[in-house]
Amino acid sequence: MTNDSREKMVRAAALLLAERGYAATSFQDVIARSGAPRGSIYHHFPGGKEQLAAEALRWYAGRTRTGIGGAPALDAVAGYFTATANWLRKNEFQAGCPVAGVALDVGQDDPLHAVVAAAFADWRGVLESAFAAEGCPQATARALAALVIASAEGALLLARAERDLRPYQDVADQVLAHLRATLPATHPHDRDKSSILVLEDNSG
Repeated sequence: MTNDSREKMVRAAALLLAERGYAATSFQDVIARSGAPRGSIYHHFPGGKEQLAAEALRWYAGRTRTGIGGAPALDAVAGYFTATANWLRKNEFQAGCPVAGVALDVGQDDPLHAVVAAAFADWRGVLESAFAAEGCPQATARALAALVIASAEGALLLARAERDLRPYQDVADQVLAHLRATLPATHPHDRDKSSILVLEDNSG
């Protein structure tokens, strides 16, 4: 019952949640996708499916947070778009964002709702801090953070539906253009930067 098996199950669960949502994902699906021993799932996740889903969401949220990075703001936003685009590219448009998928699949009284809310709040907090550091008033920084996340999540749906990253690229370009024109501390050379090119594989 190794930690390697546990990590494989968490990652497999994140991908399945992104593909199917919470209700349509079963332990059997996770075992089949991860290749973990059948008896290991209750060993690692005594809290059952809810515990596994929560940890999968936290794993994905942490992964995305790392992609965001932090200040300067334009780099944080580009990192957020690029991290999500790389996820979509790697799973060949089969999966969207597991956090958004579970958000649509559970009620507000479900314990997983709190995990979803915490993930979005964390991403917004990182971006909001980056915008505030650029000189934005707090209300503007908060609104811009919400704009970035809502735009990225919506663009992800479009790209997945069309099986093409171009809509995602278009949204990323427009959001960054808006930010370059809006952020008070943006330097002139930053305003002239071209597309972040999420169409390229920047995952290393």
